[in-house]
Amino acid sequence: MTDIHRRAFLSKVGTSTAGLMAAGAVAPKLSVAAPSETLTVGIIGCSRGKVLAREMDKLGSRIAYVCDVDDARAGALKKQYNVENAVSDFRRILDDPAVDAVAVATPDHWHGAAAIMACEAGKHVYVEKPCCHNIREGQLMVEAARRTGRVMQVGSQSRSTKVLANGIQQLREGAIGEVLMAKAWNSQRRQNIGHGKPSKPPAGFDYDTWVGPAPMRPYQENCHHYTWHWWYDFGTGDIGNDGIHELDIALWGLAPETMPTVVAGHGSKLYFDDDQQFPDTQYVTFEFPKTEKSKKQLLVYEQRIWSPYVQEGHENCTVFYGTKGYLVVAKIGGWQLFGEKNKLIREEKGKYSEAEHLTNFMDAIKTGKTPSADIAIGHQSATLGHLANILARTGRSTLQFDPARQQIVDDPEANALVGRTYRKDHWAGRAVDNGQ
Repeated sequence: MTDIHRRAFLSKVGTSTAGLMAAGAVAPKLSVAAPSETLTVGIIGCSRGKVLAREMDKLGSRIAYVCDVDDARAGALKKQYNVENAVSDFRRILDDPAVDAVAVATPDHWHGAAAIMACEAGKHVYVEKPCCHNIREGQLMVEAARRTGRVMQVGSQSRSTKVLANGIQQLREGAIGEVLMAKAWNSQRRQNIGHGKPSKPPAGFDYDTWVGPAPMRPYQENCHHYTWHWWYDFGTGDIGNDGIHELDIALWGLAPETMPTVVAGHGSKLYFDDDQQFPDTQYVTFEFPKTEKSKKQLLVYEQRIWSPYVQEGHENCTVFYGTKGYLVVAKIGGWQLFGEKNKLIREEKGKYSEAEHLTNFMDAIKTGKTPSADIAIGHQSATLGHLANILARTGRSTLQFDPARQQIVDDPEANALVGRTYRKDHWAGRAVDNGQ
């Protein structure tokens, strides 16, 4: 991307997004690649990117670039797949017209900028969940995908997995009657990250580029590889890290027509004595309004990342409650359909599939069909996590949310967290800064 094109792009992303398509809306026809073409891809982020590289390689894609600010990680992945180019600045990938698509597997705070800039450079995008670091970035990502006609698939693998789709189909066929509520939970044992102090970054790790559009802060060891998930500036907590899978399955089954209008509950650190900034315990209810096609629906989310607690046979899971039974859907395990008086009617074992999801992404590029986890879907799911975190950060018990404007109503302090403050004069920050 030339400097002229980059400046033009930055002027575009600052425009109003009031006319964005509602989350979950059908995408317009996408740009189509010739079915005979081998997909040439760049992997941005070489930790989670290792899995994406492995699956894309198996599916016949050509990996032309790997990108990471950690020289050792980039070098290892380059060697493993005999990749020609290992870079630390993903703009090198965007400048190459031979690249068809990129996989964005960076920390959360880089997702928005990398995905938006890739679309503007003509690349299709596979972006890991949560698709965005905040609600405003999600809006801009939907806008960028629609404006450029690029495929943008979010890494919510359950959406493309046949066995899990079979379970959701039970709901569509009325197997448990009218579905009025879903409950999703994330229950597992995370590690204490301790209390750190500022120190010098390790050799071969470009910390300045790693921070990127986020406000600069001194490096410390427990805010680095993976542990960035628990810091406001870089991550979205475990509700965005792992709970997002269950929230996404819940939305898949409920199929609400809008974002929630009311968010209520609580989130706190009850267990860990360390530097984690996000709650280790959350209990949040999302209320979706009555529409012409459906009744009011509720989605309840539970999180305990300090005490694995099996419910309905699973640590992490989603259950749909209907007027004639309930359906259990686990991304690792499959699904079980229960009728009245807890009678097991039918079940199917299985787990989410990386291969099926990436195949869906590649097929969307070749056919122009909307991918199973289109960016509008990913934005809707991520918004739930962001709203739950805003509830915890502000200490509110209830938030009112306007789905059309995607703003928190009558609460300026909470609404300020719909977006974020970006690092002054950083090129990636300008790509996602809404000018507020």
